[in-house]
Formats: sequence, structure tokens, C-alpha cells
Amino acid sequence: MKRMGLSGNYAAAYAVKMADVDVIAAYPITPQTTIVEKLSEFVANGELDAEYINVESEHSALSACVGASLTGARVFTATSSQGLAYMHEVLFMASALRTPIVMANVNRALSAPLNIWNDHSDAMAERDSGWIQLWASSAQEVFDTTVEAFKIAEDVQLPVMVNLDGYIVSHTYEPVNIPDEEEVRKYIPSKPMKNRLSPSLAYSIGVVGPPEYYFEMKYQAIDAMERSRVRIREIESDFNKRFGRSYDDIYTYFMDDVEYVLLTMGSMTGTARVVAESLRSRGEKVGVVAIRTFRPFPSERLAGILGDVGGIGIMDRATTPGGSSSPLYEDVASCLYSVQKRPILQGFVAGLGGRDVSIGEFEMMFMATKEAAKSGRSKPSIYVGLRG
Repeated sequence: MKRMGLSGNYAAAYAVKMADVDVIAAYPITPQTTIVEKLSEFVANGELDAEYINVESEHSALSACVGASLTGARVFTATSSQGLAYMHEVLFMASALRTPIVMANVNRALSAPLNIWNDHSDAMAERDSGWIQLWASSAQEVFDTTVEAFKIAEDVQLPVMVNLDGYIVSHTYEPVNIPDEEEVRKYIPSKPMKNRLSPSLAYSIGVVGPPEYYFEMKYQAIDAMERSRVRIREIESDFNKRFGRSYDDIYTYFMDDVEYVLLTMGSMTGTARVVAESLRSRGEKVGVVAIRTFRPFPSERLAGILGDVGGIGIMDRATTPGGSSSPLYEDVASCLYSVQKRPILQGFVAGLGGRDVSIGEFEMMFMATKEAAKSGRSKPSIYVGLRG
């Protein structure tokens, strides 16, 4: 094992190299571009024996991945923001055709107005596309999660999206422990997968699904997503034993004698932990819960963790215009619906378009959650840092 200073984007590229991928479909978009640039360097230098396809758009990038994956190749691509939105049509095909594609999505705000900074609107717009979604909050976690993603995707036969916050994680350099390449390849051996496009097989791919068959055909991917819950945790456990780093679908901090918590996802978790520790030193019984596996959403486990908490603040970096609340809030509220003593939920929307969320604003969210829990009534989503 060696220790390297890597950005989140480079950590993803090194993980893909060690996974010994067969095909990379590349199209540049800020702030993702340095992932595919680094991979092109690996291929050009002979460090990675892979077909590197320069395509004309993100739609073409994912289309190429679907075709390559159906032949049995191990494939990878990366994108951000409008690029992910441009893939929208193909995302649903990739999951329904059960292609084990791995894609890094460097989270960036959707236009308009044009914005290249971080929020979660790109991934949230695709939450119902049938992709497993994992979220990484550091360069080390990006590397490890990308390695895990190949094993998960090929085990359950579904595509996996690894999300990392643009600039905050993608361009920040941190020490990353890189295992020996042979150890990674033992963990995810590049075993030959079935070539489903071979004329020797007696079935077709991408056929028309009339009403008599569509429901059952679609349900196969839905069922695979549900069954992936157990396998993801088993694969995480195996990774923990092999490489000595522990991952889970939910992270919890300061949950002893907790009365109210702030629930986060992505890089904001680090700041939430710092603020929670400060508040606890002042006698506030606060905690932090972070979601790592957003799809499939860990509903049952989350309900078990949060069922006895008095109040829960839910921080979203995306909105659902015209909806009853923001995306992460909706999933949390749904999973707690059957809890006997339902906690008070307070929604927050913060950090859109890369807006900084200050320490004081985090404290405000904790205090607003406490107030909602005490009064027994929450307010409509609070837009944190919005100028009047």
C-alpha cells in the first residue's frame, strides 16, 4: 500500500485504472474533466489496456457504455450537471437492460442560470432512473467507493453512480491510501461476463415491451434494486475486512443520549460534525446522520436509527419545485411514516449553486430543529442563506 496526495477526481481515475476496465467513454464537462483526462493519460502511457472512446456528447458516452457492457466488457464513464441531464434518456435504458456500468458524477448545479459550482440537483433529477447511487465525502472515500461500485454493479447487474461534490471533493487534494493493484484485482477480478449481443444467444436485447409484458420486464430491475440492499452491505463488509477501512450505507455521529439530529449527504457532513461537536460541548444533545447509499434508500435501517429521536433537521442541496418538500426530506418522511412515535421533521434547503453554508448557518439549523421538536410543529422548508 502507498499513500498519495490525490484530488477526488484523480482518486476516481486511479480506482478505475486498478479495476482494469475494458472500455472508457469520455466527454469533458466541468468539474469532471480531469477524471477522463487522467484516464486518457493512463491509456496513452500503456498503464491501462482499455479502449478509450472520445464521443461527441454525454448521450453518446452512456450509449457507448451500454453497448460495450452488453458485450460483457467492464465499462466506465464520468459526467456532471447538464451532462448527466443529457444522458437522461439512456440512464433508464442502462438500468432496465441490467448493464453493470460504473459512472462518476461530480455533482454540479443545473442551469439556468449557468453555474459550474456544487449542489445536488443533477443527481436528484435522476433518482428514479433505476441506478444505484453512492455518495462519497472525501478523496479516500471516492477511491474506495469506486472500487466497490464495480463489484456491486457486476454482482447485482445494475449500473452504479458514484457521486462526489464538485470542487469541494473533486478538486481538493488529500492523502489517499492506495492498495496494491493486485489486491484490488483480487477483490474485483476481471472475470469474463456474458456477451448478450452474441448471435449464438437465443434472446434479444432492447425489444418492444407491449402492455402484456412491460410490467414484468420492468419489475426485474426494480426487484434487483430491492435485493441489492443486502448485497451492498455484504460487499462493504468484505471491503472492510480486506482493506481495513469501514463503510456503511448510513453514518451516525454523537448519537448517545441524542435528542435531535441533522441529516446530511455528501461533503457537508464534515461541517455538520464539527458544529455538532461544538454544540455538544455546550450541553446541546445533538447528533448527525449521513446517508451514503441514497439508492436504494436505506429506509428500514434509517427508521430504526431515527425512530426515537425528538426532532430531525434534513438538509437538502436540491429542490423539488411545486412539490411538498425537497428530495431528501421526502425520502426521510416516507421511511418514518410507520414509526409509532413519529419525530418532528424540519426541512432545510442550503448551498444551492455552490453557495457557502457557514458555521453560523449550521448552528441555526440545529437550533431550528430543536425548536421544532420542542414546539411539536415544524415550519415549511427553511431556505438557508437566501437573501431577501
